Amino acid sequence: MTRATSIPDTVTIHVPLRIVKRGGRKEMQLPEGASTQRRPDDALVKALARAFRWKRLLDSGEFATIAELGTREGITLSYLTRILRLTLLAPDIVETILDGKQGPEVTLARLLEPHPTEWSAQTFKNHSTSD
Repeated sequence: MTRATSIPDTVTIHVPLRIVKRGGRKEMQLPEGASTQRRPDDALVKALARAFRWKRLLDSGEFATIAELGTREGITLSYLTRILRLTLLAPDIVETILDGKQGPEVTLARLLEPHPTEWSAQTFKNHSTSD
């Protein structure tokens, strides 16, 4: 049995994407307008979970000071205070992160930078609450 057309040895498919580093790992970034199923950024979710846990421990009186908590957790005071600052993020930003709908510009490094404590003044480029 023979075929009328030959099957090529190589097939090339072009997929437009970029490889970017996020949270210490590489991630594919599709072009603007391409639909994707989004998922939460593990590094951001873990940092938020730690922040709110540490705040709860401080608020409950289990630890009298941030320094005492840092010693117990084996975390430097500088890092601890930067992570705790995440508890001051606006609820809509926290929800956007937990839903995985934040823009690629919203990284842990960016969130750890000083930001306004007033929720209405907090904006992060490309943070959106829609799909």
